[in-house]
Amino acid sequence: MRLTCPLCGERDRREFYYQGEAVMLDRPAPDAGDEAWDAYLHLRDNAAGETQDLWCHEAGCGAWIKVTRNTVTHEVLKTELVAK
Repeated sequence: MRLTCPLCGERDRREFYYQGEAVMLDRPAPDAGDEAWDAYLHLRDNAAGETQDLWCHEAGCGAWIKVTRNTVTHEVLKTELVAK
């Protein structure tokens, strides 16, 4: 799989570190309670089809990118910069 870093261009997937679903950006408030934190840390949809994931360009510029991809066809639909 090839991913396009918004800063460095197209690269091999092995240059990136997979963090997980992009819902990780929707972190609960510190006082949200055990149920909200349990869901945030442990429950995943594992959906077939279009997903959004967080990746770090670990062997490159270090930027965090959000990757929209299809888990059935393995097509990368979009990449966008989250933070550097």
